[in-house]
Amino acid sequence: MMNNRRVVITGVGAVTPCGIGAPAMWDSLVHGKSGIGPITRFDASTYRTQIAAEVKDFPDSLWSDIQILRHMDRFIRYAVVAAREAFAQSGLDMNREDPNQIGVLVGSGIGGVGVVEEEAEVMRVRGHRKVTPYLIPKMIPNMAPGLISIILKLKGPNSAISTACATGTHAIGDAFKIIQRGDAIAMVAGGAESCITPLSIAGFSNMGALSKANAVPAAASRPFDKKRDGFVMGEGAGILVLEELEHAKARGADILCEIIGYGMSGDAHHITAPSPGGEGGARAMAAALKDAGISPADVDYVNAHGTSTPYNDRLETEAIKTVFGDHAYKLAVSSNKSVFGHLIGAAGAVEAIATVLTLHEGIIPPTINYEEPDPDCDLDYVPNQARQAAVKVAISNSLGFGGHNCTIVLKKFD
Repeated sequence: MMNNRRVVITGVGAVTPCGIGAPAMWDSLVHGKSGIGPITRFDASTYRTQIAAEVKDFPDSLWSDIQILRHMDRFIRYAVVAAREAFAQSGLDMNREDPNQIGVLVGSGIGGVGVVEEEAEVMRVRGHRKVTPYLIPKMIPNMAPGLISIILKLKGPNSAISTACATGTHAIGDAFKIIQRGDAIAMVAGGAESCITPLSIAGFSNMGALSKANAVPAAASRPFDKKRDGFVMGEGAGILVLEELEHAKARGADILCEIIGYGMSGDAHHITAPSPGGEGGARAMAAALKDAGISPADVDYVNAHGTSTPYNDRLETEAIKTVFGDHAYKLAVSSNKSVFGHLIGAAGAVEAIATVLTLHEGIIPPTINYEEPDPDCDLDYVPNQARQAAVKVAISNSLGFGGHNCTIVLKKFD
């Protein structure tokens, strides 16, 4: 039987195209400073899409004290650095905690695709004996939570999840349920991704998913704007520390907010396109509100999936209106992807952190590059300027290829 213990968030950590650390990410979001620019990882001059949101200035000093990370893919390094930041902020002291009661649930939508590309070329040119023995540990998504648990000495529930663009939110929601039912007193949860590679960009570009607005990269990601033409690939990691309320209170933790609901659904419709009317996303939102025990009218803000693709933004708007009815027009809705692009498996986790900080700081980040309203997207998208607001309850949506939908509900802690 579900224990229904209350769960709070006591730490956040981020590696994003807008800076290393949650404070840097938040500053860029609030001030609308784009992290999107020309691709520098490889020569993209012949690609239809030549822009991305790359993590810049990721100093070795943040991870060089852990020898094994020298052999790991970028997404794993990002995850570890974000986890260390979140864990430090939480104030959890493993000299005082039971390691069996603290777990890790961190996912990646794609994993180490870059190392697969590199080592495939090594084998083609130099033969199979020259392939690195670290190939498998470098590429598998579960190595991110595996190494986090090793480095932080956490022996509780440990798992990975991979649901494309919904990965980070699914990881947080599942970690919430692990604590709620009494299987852990704290969980380190989130997502990580680094797939700005020749093969990945080619694949996403050739399916028509990426923006081709190469001339002005900072204006390319424009969720809900009529001129949107696709998403911009990003990378990074977002990690949160979720903790059982009484445990957090007993040790005097600084509580950032409370997580009160989680809902998920499947479209059963198409490998990439959302279901008609966004009905799958609507069911996930409705399930999350039911789990939280609140009504649609209780929600003040929606951190939207908001990819800047024509279909997603329209159908997510329809889904919000289905769930919230007339109240949809009273909601503030914004998309962080306008600033730092689409972080794929890390997207939901970094956006959850932004939602936590919205509740904690009383500021709603804007949807930048919003210039021409789309008649099919007619809600309040907090255009171009951050807004001060006393947000008490917020939801964060994620929708993934394959028809994976999930929503978490966050509440200002009182």
